[in-house]
Amino acid sequence: MELDLGGRLLPFQFDLNCDADSAWTAHIHNASEDIVVNDVVLRGDSLFIRMPLFDSEFKGVVRNDSLLEGMWSNHLKGPDYRIPFVARANSGYRFHGSPDGRSPVSGSWETHFSSGTEDAYDAIALFEQDADGNVTGTFITETGDYRYLAGSVHNDSLYLSCFDGSHAFLFLAACTGDSLRGHFWSGTHWDEPWLAVRNPEFKLRDPDSLTALREGYDMVELRLPDLEGNMVSTHDDRFKGKVLLVQIMGSWCPNCMDEASLLTEVHRTYTDRGLEVLAVAFEKYPEQAKALEGLQRFRSVLGIEYPILYGGEATKEHVAATLPFLDHMMSYPTCIFVDRKGMVRRIRTGFYGPSTGEHYANYRRNLSSYIESLLAEPGPLVAVK
Repeated sequence: MELDLGGRLLPFQFDLNCDADSAWTAHIHNASEDIVVNDVVLRGDSLFIRMPLFDSEFKGVVRNDSLLEGMWSNHLKGPDYRIPFVARANSGYRFHGSPDGRSPVSGSWETHFSSGTEDAYDAIALFEQDADGNVTGTFITETGDYRYLAGSVHNDSLYLSCFDGSHAFLFLAACTGDSLRGHFWSGTHWDEPWLAVRNPEFKLRDPDSLTALREGYDMVELRLPDLEGNMVSTHDDRFKGKVLLVQIMGSWCPNCMDEASLLTEVHRTYTDRGLEVLAVAFEKYPEQAKALEGLQRFRSVLGIEYPILYGGEATKEHVAATLPFLDHMMSYPTCIFVDRKGMVRRIRTGFYGPSTGEHYANYRRNLSSYIESLLAEPGPLVAVK
């Protein structure tokens, strides 16, 4: 499939399958990621594909046995946010036929995005290239990663893309020795230049240093409704004497999805030893009914068993008012670690998901070790009458 970003084509690969009961499914592929889509309907010559987590869908027409045409709509970005697509069957390559791999890009790259002075930000590009010139990788920034990118090298040019129902990313770059100069498009609403130089020593700021408690606070104070409307407070008995992870997130956020999958694992592993996880969600839809619908879908698809609280709309002003104890909320997700005595011990900004390879593996190990150290600490003293 190719999404037309106004003259730039963003390709990705997918499969359509029909079982013996005439039930259709789709599988969308980004590098090693396989997104299973069960909400697929073929009605006459019309095909409808609704993404499982994010509020977006494809509506297409079957032109013949090898051609589909239609529109992808991302409802979260408004009723008029639509991108035309063309899909062709049995196309073996993501970009431009067989890659040539002429320019080696494997490794770690110091990267700078710059759509303007105020919007400039740093990143690390992580690429792996096989002998045929196929490339996978991602960009990690101080607020998260760009998830699974896949593409190839052709004639000294790098091509990468990703589509997951929320992200529609396209990266192009010219390869010159140990530098890459390129452009990044996100859907039809964003484009910016980027420059990268090979530099395995380049580092971003420590994710644990970017968000802090506001002066005068040493703990998390929350009282918000869960998805069923029940009020939940961090002072409730279920949290007393427990280690608590508070995830600030949104159902619209792919990095939040990756972190929620890991926190679901962690919760199942350590809940019997005194760990609780609590998510606080800020949503893009101002209408509460739409926001709760997205959150319920998020919970169901990911199999989340810990409480998700509805914090309201994801505006800076509203988030600041709801979380007055945070000095600088800069990223979704943000995870707050609270010890058995109710004291905040660590605040981690952003999340590096499975597409980041060793960065993700290292964080998994660090997370388990840190939780175990908090669980080993004594709880608050209880007065005996």
